[in-house]
Amino acid sequence: MQARTDFYTASPDAMKAMRALEAAVGKLSIELALLELVRLRVSQINGCAFCLDMHTADARKGGETERRLYTLSAWRETPFFTPRERAALAWAESLTLLSQTHAPDADFNALAAEFSAQEQVDLSVAIATINSWNRLAVGFRKMPQ
Repeated sequence: MQARTDFYTASPDAMKAMRALEAAVGKLSIELALLELVRLRVSQINGCAFCLDMHTADARKGGETERRLYTLSAWRETPFFTPRERAALAWAESLTLLSQTHAPDADFNALAAEFSAQEQVDLSVAIATINSWNRLAVGFRKMPQ
């Protein structure tokens, strides 16, 4: 694949806003280790090599195990994830595949059982943010270094 427009230099103001949003997400109520799992799962769904490379490294630095990283795409079939993580991953998949899932009640109910109202919103903003980054990186063919 050939890289396309460099979105950082093409629209510095837009990227300043995206970086500010990303910084805000990092300060919200969701623990960083869970954010990294969600970022990775969304990036897997969206096929974003750049974000997968970056967030896998970030997750490892944060202490995530290789075993859980290797099985994240099959999280439903493993015993390696907590109920809270499962609820977050299901919600991440539902919102990422919104045109297919329509955010079903079962996924929301699992989310509500594990997350406060604030955490539900904060997690949803984090999911929306990584989806935005994925769309930029895939659309403009940003490659891992």
